[in-house]
Amino acid sequence: MVIAHPITPYLFTGLVGLAYLRRIAGNFGRQPWRPVRTGIRLGLLSLALLALLIAAAFVPGAGLAVSVGLAIGATLAGFALHHNHAEIVDGKPGYTPNPWIGGALSLLLVGRLLWRMGHVDVATMTSGSAGFGQQASPLTLGIAATLVAFYVVNSAGLFVQMRRLMASTQTPLINP
Repeated sequence: MVIAHPITPYLFTGLVGLAYLRRIAGNFGRQPWRPVRTGIRLGLLSLALLALLIAAAFVPGAGLAVSVGLAIGATLAGFALHHNHAEIVDGKPGYTPNPWIGGALSLLLVGRLLWRMGHVDVATMTSGSAGFGQQASPLTLGIAATLVAFYVVNSAGLFVQMRRLMASTQTPLINP
């Protein structure tokens, strides 16, 4: 039996926080178009979306929260795509995302993570006795569904936008 060190949840949370800071930076300023990376992200997030749908079936009260989260995330992504600006600068395709929507969703996630971190019993987490149903709440799953739906729809929409841009300028889709 492996017992985790009491500081492990804090270290893991710190690593997730650093990864998320990198993701937050992607909400601001011009971003280079990387179709392979976006495709991989789309595939992984689609798997996460499937996992959320499965969780919605097994976590009591989560079905409605996940459904509402999916609707909100898809709607926000449509709005964000409408306000994206795709362009080719010096022969390199890129886009400028709407910083307000991405920033607001980032703050929502960080706020929820901090709230959960402050209210989850760390001793229960390290002992391994807490099951998935005890750690997942409908609110957390709803927020996760909002974020995942936003990024799935946004990534798919970016493919469409960039394909249209490339077709209008007759630039190859894959740019190293």
